[in-house]
Amino acid sequence: MKPLKYLQGYPPDILRQIQAIADQGKLGRWLTSKYPDRHDIQSDKSLYQYVDGYKQRYVRNASSLSKVYYDNKQNPITGTLGTNTFVSRVQGGKLKANNEIRIATLFREAPEAFLRMIVVHELAHLKEKEHNKAFYQLCCHMEPDYHQLEFDMRLWLNWRDQQA
Repeated sequence: MKPLKYLQGYPPDILRQIQAIADQGKLGRWLTSKYPDRHDIQSDKSLYQYVDGYKQRYVRNASSLSKVYYDNKQNPITGTLGTNTFVSRVQGGKLKANNEIRIATLFREAPEAFLRMIVVHELAHLKEKEHNKAFYQLCCHMEPDYHQLEFDMRLWLNWRDQQA
């Protein structure tokens, strides 16, 4: 069995438990029983609407989004599942700001809960740029199960790699 590369930093006892489940071939069955349904958010337009719905509900006062799209250059191996970029440009006598959220294309085939987790993470960056206590409090405000979803998503990434 391959090492659990997306779970680096977790306690060794948890890693041993997960490794045992994975070695028995039960990780995929457990994940599909917990997250049985895929979502239907397949286009960039539907992704923008999905993200904007969360933005309007939780971070309405944050700067507006100019683009939201699936990006096949986002890669979990390099550590990026989504990015939030903020670019300011001077156009004429005005300062124009663009906010873009890019979500890794692999989330097209992920359970909706994992897509929601990554969207919440990127939206939290509109208010908090650093991964600090306030950032994670905002994530938990938007998605109370944020930390569990992040852990389960990391399990899903490991399972996906095993299947490839």
